[in-house]
Amino acid sequence: MPQRSLSRLRLSGFRNYLSAALDPDARHVVLTGENGAGKTNLIEAISLLAPGRGLRRAPFDTLALAGGDGHWGVAATIETPFGPVDIGTGASGEGAGRRVRINGANARAVEDLSDHIRVLWLTPSMDGLFTGPASERRRFLDRLVTTLHPGHSGAVSDFEKAMRQRNRLLEDNRDPAWLTAIETQMAELASAIHFARTDSLSHLQALMDKSVADTGFPAALLAITPLLDGDIPETASGLEARLAQVWRENRNLDRAAGRTTWGPHRIDLQVTHAPKAMPASVCSTGEQKALLIGLVLIHARLVAAMTGIAPILLLDEIAAHLDPTRRRALFDALDLLGSQCWMTGTDAVLFADLGPRAQHFTVESGQVRPAG
Repeated sequence: MPQRSLSRLRLSGFRNYLSAALDPDARHVVLTGENGAGKTNLIEAISLLAPGRGLRRAPFDTLALAGGDGHWGVAATIETPFGPVDIGTGASGEGAGRRVRINGANARAVEDLSDHIRVLWLTPSMDGLFTGPASERRRFLDRLVTTLHPGHSGAVSDFEKAMRQRNRLLEDNRDPAWLTAIETQMAELASAIHFARTDSLSHLQALMDKSVADTGFPAALLAITPLLDGDIPETASGLEARLAQVWRENRNLDRAAGRTTWGPHRIDLQVTHAPKAMPASVCSTGEQKALLIGLVLIHARLVAAMTGIAPILLLDEIAAHLDPTRRRALFDALDLLGSQCWMTGTDAVLFADLGPRAQHFTVESGQVRPAG
């Protein structure tokens, strides 16, 4: 599959960058520098070229350079099989919405970015994914789903807004007709969310079973906890009706609890270390890291196969806790993806096995320059 890569990246007023300019080729990119230099800020900027709130999930009005005018922007040129595409995003001041431009024109929706670029990432904050709260695993799952179904993140956001409105109506003992209308809307969104999740996991597991052996990382068994008690209807209309009924019947319970007790916002992603038949949550730290890397690698393959767009990978401090054998396995697996990968680290020696497969940049106090 033809590779997609960033050939131009420009930052203005973003995080600790007054301005920055990189013009990489199609090879992998390695960013090295001391902690706090701005390496993660730079790959966060790339993550904002896809739908969503980026790898830190920071509010858009907090991304501007401290002491600046409140404006920030990220612009890039993507090399595609159909020619270069210019994309950009940014915001101007507190409370300002995010803007997206594609080839110089305002995009109709942020999801339009997915026609040109898909982005996946792995950061140190995700190291505790399997032992942390269910909300983090659910967010991780939804990010994976969004790279396959770009409208998924919007459905999740709309569901959460509607659910908060339902909770307020329950608290205020408002007209039941209002509740019915909101619950109907929630049911439509929840059904779409559920089927997008299960469809994505089904394809991911099938590819995991088929091809994980050549990544050098362990296979995982994936599942989500039940959405509802009993059998789940197989059609969208059937699930919508069932959910609306459950919420209607549980109004008193939910009013007392102060929250909606059933729905897609309550499910958990379950991951098992397949070779050991052991829940990921009780595996060693090293095994959890290997499982997570293997999962992201297989998902990247799935995105490329299902969408025709090999995703750009952002791997923050990826090599620091891998032994030399696992590092070599990772670098070899990246070559098979047909993806440009951006990696960060404090020590360039950790990336020596990449050899000429990567280009190296040094990051220092918000400045980026070619290494050496």
